[in-house]
Amino acid sequence: MLSILTIICLFSIVAFPTLMLTICYPFSRKASLFWSNYITNVCARQVFAVLGLYMGFNLDADKKSRRNMPKQFLILSNHQSLMDIVVYLVYFGDKKVRFVAKDSLSKVPMVGKMLKSQGHCMIPRRGSPMQAMETLKKFGGRVREDEQILPLIFPEGTRSKDGRLGKFYAAGFRMVEDTVKLPVAVCALDGGWKLSNLLRILSNLSKGAYRVKVLKVYDIPTSKEEEKQILAEASDLIDSQLKAWRD
Repeated sequence: MLSILTIICLFSIVAFPTLMLTICYPFSRKASLFWSNYITNVCARQVFAVLGLYMGFNLDADKKSRRNMPKQFLILSNHQSLMDIVVYLVYFGDKKVRFVAKDSLSKVPMVGKMLKSQGHCMIPRRGSPMQAMETLKKFGGRVREDEQILPLIFPEGTRSKDGRLGKFYAAGFRMVEDTVKLPVAVCALDGGWKLSNLLRILSNLSKGAYRVKVLKVYDIPTSKEEEKQILAEASDLIDSQLKAWRD
């Protein structure tokens, strides 16, 4: 009964803002941005409040690890759910977290309009490498002009369906870092895979948590070798943190 009530409450939270975003998107960038931000900021907090109240599933954000962060940095993280980006928007609440992804996500209902309205970097899935680089250059220009933007990349390239860490791929990270030239913050999150579909929300959330933590911050890499080293260490750091959370 509580699971059904949870689903009803979650739907009631996002239904009206989603409708308004859908209506406003073709006509007003300003209005669509307002409703996109409302969904990721206000609705996200309400969603976690409902999950905590009815299912005992909370957002466990490690605030101590955020101390003494650079003014602007690139985030490297594992990936479990479309909710990951919302979690990072909540976690770094005073910043504009913008992630780099394939433009196939732009076709997902509500999500696509939200991502486009907020200015996330959507790389053409079937485009040429030159098109991808041009998209990244434009994104890098926005990042350099606005110190509130934190670019985020998921080097696994896809969401983990069971929470296990996948292989990290270097190409995307190197392309982004070469464009934005920022310190690199390695972050870990866990719990998002339990929100990947309705069945899991109904059956797997009891007394769980969506955890997020900054593990290490690297200075701006100055060579490809340093970028490779950061990526390799990031995978090990995240894997160790996932195991520590689950022990």
